[in-house]
Amino acid sequence: MPSDRKVAARAADRANAILEIDLRAVAANWRRLKREIAPGVRMAAVIKADAYGLGAAQIGPVLARAGCGLFFVASLDEGFALRKVLPKTAIAVLDGVLAGSEAEFARAKLTPVLNDFGQVQRWGKAHPRRPAILHLDTGMERLGLSRGEVDRLTADAGVLSRLDLAAIMSHLACADEPDHPKNPEQLARFRAALARLPKAPASLASSSAIFLGPPYHFQIVRPGAALFGINPLPGKPNPMRATVTLRAKILQVRDVDAGETVGYGATHRMERPSRVATIAVGYADGWLRSASDRGSAAIAGRRVPVVGRISMDLVTLDVTGIDADRARPGAYVDLLDDRYGVDDAAAAAGTIGYEMLTLLGRRYARIYRGAR
Repeated sequence: MPSDRKVAARAADRANAILEIDLRAVAANWRRLKREIAPGVRMAAVIKADAYGLGAAQIGPVLARAGCGLFFVASLDEGFALRKVLPKTAIAVLDGVLAGSEAEFARAKLTPVLNDFGQVQRWGKAHPRRPAILHLDTGMERLGLSRGEVDRLTADAGVLSRLDLAAIMSHLACADEPDHPKNPEQLARFRAALARLPKAPASLASSSAIFLGPPYHFQIVRPGAALFGINPLPGKPNPMRATVTLRAKILQVRDVDAGETVGYGATHRMERPSRVATIAVGYADGWLRSASDRGSAAIAGRRVPVVGRISMDLVTLDVTGIDADRARPGAYVDLLDDRYGVDDAAAAAGTIGYEMLTLLGRRYARIYRGAR
């Protein structure tokens, strides 16, 4: 029977596009944040949405071996899936405990993030003294206990006595804008709320907020996107290592006369005689349609522009001037690499790296590097 490595190699050989995920780079990003950016603070890892689309089952164990002992996921089902590969590690569920799911949390030994007073009451009654994380809203106006609910909670000693607070957390709305006045405002609100609640480890900072400095670190920080190479400091050099590369195969190259149009809607008209390569990737693979006539790729280190609309399965590139031996059917085009990452591709599509990364499709042959 062929080994898993040989099966993966064969899948890559016949693939139209290959997504490589560097697990060593993910672990190195986690270690750098722990050792250099927030030393002395407990470093968790947010691997919700299947580790931002890159595979929680592969990334979770790598981070656990690096020393991570606390993981955050979004939903109960994500918690179940991660528990299969991390049987003993602490796993917290950000969406909270919905009515009727309390027993499932307990059976899987998952830690709920309690987002409103009703959840606090239900969890305390169903599983008194089992660990939970209390989420306070300090200005996001999304999930978390409001100031009124915090007042109600601090006034009810009975409810508080039934909780085993593994942590108290909040979330910043504008952490990627270091000078935004909302950041110190939320910090002050969080500190004020903590002073009224039982002592517990506090957590405010996710990826970008870690770089706001020690006042925002408290006892636990929760990096997510930064682990996967997304720049936590927009507009500045990215301090994180790239974790993904993406290559797509050229299916066909054709000569196009001046004046001819390319793609759906005839939106791009060639101004000169040109050569157009069609590659096997499209918006079904997360290569967003909004990057039509704006995005680019690389062949042998040279950028080539997207021409015409990106369709479900195909992208067309102007490869005029590229050596025919390099721009030929069967050759690969680089879509993501160390020099052009998810943030760059996202900017071309008018979105953010978070969305770009989580949309990278399931039709790619996936190769994981550095699992051990």
